[in-house]
Amino acid sequence: MSAPWKDVVLENVPTGPVAARIYNGEGLKKAAPLVLYLHGGAFLDTNHAVDRPVAVSLAEAGAIVVAADYTSGNQNAFPQVLECAYGILAYLGNKRNMLALGGAKKSLLFVAGEESGGNVAAGVALKARDQMPGSLDGQVLISPLLDPFMGSKSFLQAEESGMRERWTEGWNRYLGFLGGVCHPYAAPRYCSRLSGLAPALVLTAEDDPLRDESMEYGSRLKAAGVRVRQQVLPAGTGWPTLYGGQSKDRPSWQQDVCCCFKGFVEEVQA
Repeated sequence: MSAPWKDVVLENVPTGPVAARIYNGEGLKKAAPLVLYLHGGAFLDTNHAVDRPVAVSLAEAGAIVVAADYTSGNQNAFPQVLECAYGILAYLGNKRNMLALGGAKKSLLFVAGEESGGNVAAGVALKARDQMPGSLDGQVLISPLLDPFMGSKSFLQAEESGMRERWTEGWNRYLGFLGGVCHPYAAPRYCSRLSGLAPALVLTAEDDPLRDESMEYGSRLKAAGVRVRQQVLPAGTGWPTLYGGQSKDRPSWQQDVCCCFKGFVEEVQA
């Protein structure tokens, strides 16, 4: 899969100018969905100018995907990284009808991310509910890294995927010594008030160490009255490679992500 892209600078983001790579899928409609994509990387990756296959998958579903550099200026530390991501979302929401992105005023606005980016996306969705109610049309959480205590049963597979030490280091980087784990925007899994959030698409796989925490969060969203589309893909798609993990299987998950997101957009539009 591939999608045309261009590098730009978003000049008027509240936290300062932000570099971004914009992906446009083929056959875009006039009011194509606009997606703020937050890359993963275990809260350690600060390099934005690289290929992002998840962003490409979302673009191939017919979206305009803004893969923004939300980490390099703050070293992936909470709360600065969350504030930057939220500022970009607010900027896109306010300017969607003016940006030369093929978007329109009625374009749906989504925030999406995988792994650590999924955690930040969930936190951004919480803040959007609190400070921009009604502005966010959906959140796309792809194997979100939600549990700083890394205590789920499926997490036992982290060693096999080569991610245990990296995730431990990443959580320490993200939360630091500020007690961020106590803040719902930093660790949405422990948020006690989930009602009123934008509809959610939650994706994981049978061989994903993050499966249990992803599914638990989706279930809690449902219990709070949030519209949720959840899917656990079968093992064998090389799913851990989505966020840099090891897998004996050849990666074949991109089409699944594309199809699931396309179905989710249709549900939100209905």
